Amino acid sequence: MSLLTEKLKEVLFSVIPIAVLVLVLNFLFVSLSWWLIIRFVIGSFLIVVGMSLFLFGVSIGISPIGHFMGNFIAKTNKVWIIAALGFVLGFFISIAEPALHIHASQVELVSSGLLSSGSIVITASIGIAVFLAFGLVRIVYNVALQKLMTVFYGIILVLSLFSSGEFLAISFDASGATTGAMTVPFILTLALGISILKRDSRSSENDSFGLLGVASAGTIISVLLIGIVSNNTSMESAPDYLVSESTAILGYFFGPVPGIAREVLLSLLPILLTFLLLQLTSLRLSRRSVRQITFGLFFTFLGMVIFLVGVNAGFMDVGREIGYGIASTGNKAFVVIVGFILGLVTILAEPSVYVLTHQIEDVTSGAVKRRIVLVALSAGVSLAVGFSMVRIVVPGIQLWHFLLPGYVISIFLSFFSPKLFVGIAFDAGGVASGPMIGTFVLAFAQGAVRAVDGANILLDAFGLISMVAMTPIIALQILGLIYKMKIRKRGVESSDDSRES
Repeated sequence: MSLLTEKLKEVLFSVIPIAVLVLVLNFLFVSLSWWLIIRFVIGSFLIVVGMSLFLFGVSIGISPIGHFMGNFIAKTNKVWIIAALGFVLGFFISIAEPALHIHASQVELVSSGLLSSGSIVITASIGIAVFLAFGLVRIVYNVALQKLMTVFYGIILVLSLFSSGEFLAISFDASGATTGAMTVPFILTLALGISILKRDSRSSENDSFGLLGVASAGTIISVLLIGIVSNNTSMESAPDYLVSESTAILGYFFGPVPGIAREVLLSLLPILLTFLLLQLTSLRLSRRSVRQITFGLFFTFLGMVIFLVGVNAGFMDVGREIGYGIASTGNKAFVVIVGFILGLVTILAEPSVYVLTHQIEDVTSGAVKRRIVLVALSAGVSLAVGFSMVRIVVPGIQLWHFLLPGYVISIFLSFFSPKLFVGIAFDAGGVASGPMIGTFVLAFAQGAVRAVDGANILLDAFGLISMVAMTPIIALQILGLIYKMKIRKRGVESSDDSRES
């Protein structure tokens, strides 16, 4: 219970800033309907409860399973088995990721059915499966992450030249959606389970991160390829989203429960079945360990259902209305400033961010403090959302104007930043673009688009997630350079002290 209480306190202090920001904006600038405010308050409560249960379940359920599977894969010592298992696990975990289904449904809606949600889900899942296999083989053969990512993003750059602006936004956003709240904890602990068996402790520490970043690149490539092959050069967006005028409150929360529960159950099922198979064939864990993991999976399921219900029923309409209201003031600078602040506080409520930052602190034995990582992540996401608002309110600015120089800087920094931070940075890009960003902040952008003449929901609102996935890569590699300079400075000071003595 002490662990659950600890998670509850962390989440509570993360959600409070978002709630305060929304209420302040409402009373000063927007004036939301009373039923929207009530739904937002209920949604905030559900998010706190749901994320606390989810993080508790991940700690005692998902993380141990990923650790055991990683050890099992590493002990096979056969490359083809490692690659095959990586592909199978990657495909089934990704195809059941709730965030990916949400993203795919939004794409189908705004493209007027030109892109089916099923095609997006299958394409993205194949991409993450293939590149997860690449990532596992990379860990085994000690291939430098920065060299691999240079090749992958070089391929992405070439493909982008033949892709439409709409598909560029969709592909990068799909990458963020595949690395959702279910996929992230499993892939992170899978990488840790494999790398921990390495004899070289420094190599083990470095390879504990980066697998998520490799898998994310696979999704971008696969969706870009399907866009080029299908020759969908341009799409007309569907009519604007409309907020329901119904004053119903509880119906908004109970209505989505069956669908969300089904999606979360499907996302956990591959993990559960794989664990049971390994338990019967090789693990042979004690009944107590199996019971604890089972309880962990139950809390993970319950927490994620409650969390997603709170986000979808309590936050999305509020986000759209606030975005529309702020943009309707006609003050472009104010829209951008609110975007900066929104990115700063929203990232703190992402479930996967907690999983990543705790693993960073654990793997480095406290040398890299999670609070420092959170500050860097918040700064990166704040810039991402702010610049995304610039794209909406300033005509002519396109997504690639940010992504091209951003990823060039990311790859350049990867050759100078410490290897540990390179892996952390590319993982953080996928972690940052979770369900809170994909629903609440994206809804804010969609609302702003409605109020700006000439703005296009596909070109301007979509692409926000890709910005959120990019900026943390830069921010955390810069943090790595700062750590590197501090270590060198300490080394010089200790050397000077020894000479004086």
